[in-house]
Amino acid sequence: MSDSSKRIQAIEPMYEQARQAAGRAYAPYSQFPVGAALKLKDGTMLQGCNVENASFGLCNCAERTVIFSAIAQGKLACDFDSLLIYMPGDSLYSPCGACRQVIVEFFAADALIYATCDTEQMKVWRVDALLPGVFKLP
Repeated sequence: MSDSSKRIQAIEPMYEQARQAAGRAYAPYSQFPVGAALKLKDGTMLQGCNVENASFGLCNCAERTVIFSAIAQGKLACDFDSLLIYMPGDSLYSPCGACRQVIVEFFAADALIYATCDTEQMKVWRVDALLPGVFKLP
C-alpha cells in the first residue's frame, strides 16, 4: 500500500463526515457545496458546511462554520486535532484567506489541514505553512 493510500485510509472517517456535511450545504448562488470535518484530540468529529446569503459578504465557509460551531458547543481550541475540507467534483481548492486566519487562531501550528474531493487527490498543509506572516494579537 502506497503512502498516499495509507494517508487516505487514515482520514476516511473525516472524509465521510465532511462529505455528509457538504450534502447539507446551503449554496444556491455558487452551486458549490463544501463540507468540513473537525477532529478533536479525543477522536470526536464535528461537521460544518458552507452557508450562503444573497449578500455575499455574509456567507460562511464550511471551515469557519465547523470551528465556530465547536467553540459554541464548549469545545476548546487546545482540543482541536485536524480539519478536513471536502468539495464535490475533481478539483481541490485551499481554504480562503478568512478561513486561513481563523484556522491559525484555533489550531496548533503543527496541526494538519486536508483538502479532498471525489478523486484520490488530496492536499495537506501544516497550519504554520497555511498562512505565512500570520496576524496575531500580542
